[in-house]
Amino acid sequence: MARRRSVVAPDWWDYTTLDEELLADAARLTAEDLVQLSRPGFRVVMYDTLEDFYLAEALEYINAWRQSTDDNPVGICGPIGPTEQLPLVARLVNELELDVRSAHFWGMDEWVLDGKEVSIDHPLSFERADRQLCFDRIDPRLRMPDEHLHFPKADTRPYIESWEQVRCAVMQGGQGEVKHWAFNDPPRREPPWEDEPPPPEEYRKLGTRVVDLHPMTIIQNARTSGGGYVAGVPTQAVTVGPVETWKAEKVSIWQAGMHDNPFGQRLTALMISKRIVDTSVPMSLLADHPNVQFNYYRGGLGTCEVEMH
Repeated sequence: MARRRSVVAPDWWDYTTLDEELLADAARLTAEDLVQLSRPGFRVVMYDTLEDFYLAEALEYINAWRQSTDDNPVGICGPIGPTEQLPLVARLVNELELDVRSAHFWGMDEWVLDGKEVSIDHPLSFERADRQLCFDRIDPRLRMPDEHLHFPKADTRPYIESWEQVRCAVMQGGQGEVKHWAFNDPPRREPPWEDEPPPPEEYRKLGTRVVDLHPMTIIQNARTSGGGYVAGVPTQAVTVGPVETWKAEKVSIWQAGMHDNPFGQRLTALMISKRIVDTSVPMSLLADHPNVQFNYYRGGLGTCEVEMH
């Protein structure tokens, strides 16, 4: 028997197609319950202030880059969303006079228009944000050369090859409302996966690629980055894939309550903790990664109680 259709986008898979009992269990979780979901290979960490939260996120860059040498280059893969950590990274490098010339950085994703990644002049460009908020602020004496900055393009080959040449200590990410990391969105509901979503082993085969974006992702990005102007958000992107994600020694997800809602922040932690892997919730695939950490700002967790406005 086919699973029920999404209540948001009937032609797509997403978390609204899951069993109602699982959804209800997630909605009941408290902050203390979330911490108790930690297990070997999956750690839940709470931060009581935003200052502590974003500083800890920035320090992951510093700790990764400190491991890098000319003979053994090390990098970090980082998101746009959140972005508040990026100026802190630059400040820490400069204040500590940390020489990061051997280090590397991978951007997670980029928008695609008419089959090509958007230019750095595009107002929504992720590369532009990374450069303006972080790399352009690092003292040129300390900063890595431009060829150590790897931003995904529609021609994915150079980006994919860079993952073979450099060790990735950490892949950071946020979580979108459709429960993705990067733009690893749920797939369309189409043959041969019309009645059930693709099995995890099929999704895990996906590398960096150009993807069609779930309608929920388009609406979220319009809300968070474009004042709700949906028509201004591209419907395609190029994104780092599960193949590259599993090359990262650690996957660190940062949730301040800005990008996903209280329910979503609970659902994926529950699924990863209990090893409930379902490609309608791409983030749940991280249940099979050996080193995952979920970082929460306690004040952004909210509740799933009904409250009329």
